[in-house]
Amino acid sequence: MLRITHQSTSFHIEKLNAFKEEAIKAQQLLQSRKGPGNEFLGWLDLPKRVEGNILESVDQAAQRIRSQSEVLVVIGIGGSYLGAKAALDFLAHQHSGVEIVFAGHHMSSLALQQAMDRIQGKDFSINVISKSGTTTEPAIAFRLFRKLIEDRYGKAEASQRIYATTDGEKGALRTLADQEGYTSFIVPDDVGGRYSVLSPVGLLPMAAAGIDIQSMIDGAALARTHSFNNENHVALEYVALRNYAYANGKKIELFASYEPALTALGQWWQQLYGESEGKDGKGIFPAVVSFSTDLHAMGQYIQDGERHMMETQVVLKNAPVQIEIPYDEANLDGLNYLKGKTLHDVNTSAFQGTLEAHEAGGVPNICIELDRADASVLGYTFYFFEYACAVSGYLLGVNPFDQPGVEAYKRNMFRLLGKPGI
Repeated sequence: MLRITHQSTSFHIEKLNAFKEEAIKAQQLLQSRKGPGNEFLGWLDLPKRVEGNILESVDQAAQRIRSQSEVLVVIGIGGSYLGAKAALDFLAHQHSGVEIVFAGHHMSSLALQQAMDRIQGKDFSINVISKSGTTTEPAIAFRLFRKLIEDRYGKAEASQRIYATTDGEKGALRTLADQEGYTSFIVPDDVGGRYSVLSPVGLLPMAAAGIDIQSMIDGAALARTHSFNNENHVALEYVALRNYAYANGKKIELFASYEPALTALGQWWQQLYGESEGKDGKGIFPAVVSFSTDLHAMGQYIQDGERHMMETQVVLKNAPVQIEIPYDEANLDGLNYLKGKTLHDVNTSAFQGTLEAHEAGGVPNICIELDRADASVLGYTFYFFEYACAVSGYLLGVNPFDQPGVEAYKRNMFRLLGKPGI
């Protein structure tokens, strides 16, 4: 389903093997469940834990949403929406459910108004995702959309159109969900937000959009089996390669893809690795580029700028759609040499040509190939990156499951807004 098809020729085998040994030790620490942050290792077993009743409940709720509504407003920030957004973009060609509108991941009046405009004249439901219910961005959005849905349908019907994904026992959203009778799903206590995509956090929006969540969990379960049972698994290879490059001065990792459908997956990856590794003065800076678009924006810097970056290129082996380039009698654009080739052929050549150019320019590359764009491959990919991230964090010597730095801006913002007690 997923494999590394290329690694930079600048990686020396003996030195790389030393990082592989360190990755194996970090993996052993992860699997022993005795490392830092071990109270947040529930994601390791999510492919087993969400089977059966949980998947059935999610599917039933998704069917009800589709019968009620044309649009589902998903309110959440960070890991509460990035995974679902990645899945919806990656599998856009397979959607058969409701339209998804994301809100609550910013505090822009214009963007929120645009989200509200998208539901005008349409039946809608809400899935609000927050463990506490008090995170500022989603809490503001939920307050506004809750008023909209109650004004339109009345409180009684609105309560049947609001789905809360939150803590099982405590918090403002849990209290409200119990009081109003919202259908609710639990964010497991031992699963942090950025590792929650394979829980109801990600699965309910996906199912409402018509994605086959059973296949996604099956793919993740296969990745779990491979990760746990093989010290030469591709996740450890990825960990060793990126940490080798980091130790040799490559401080920035670019997630590069050649399908716009993969850009949101890169944004999910960016949060996962940025929050997990960026602490204690350490960590590779994760950034996302979309080729070939960004070759006309960032390509110059990548090719000739400061040599402090590496690339992880994620490519699709098989495109879900094939478009053939036609013959043109006048040939004013000079493209008749491409007659009979598909856009995927051209895209593949762009990838290969860019890889050669960037390698020659001193940018180490790791190439990850996905077999196809379906739910099982995506489930495998989600788990692969999560597992590799946790191992890489332990290899780096940090706790990959906390994010103390996130609180700094909040304290200042609350003070400036005059929040009581600050």
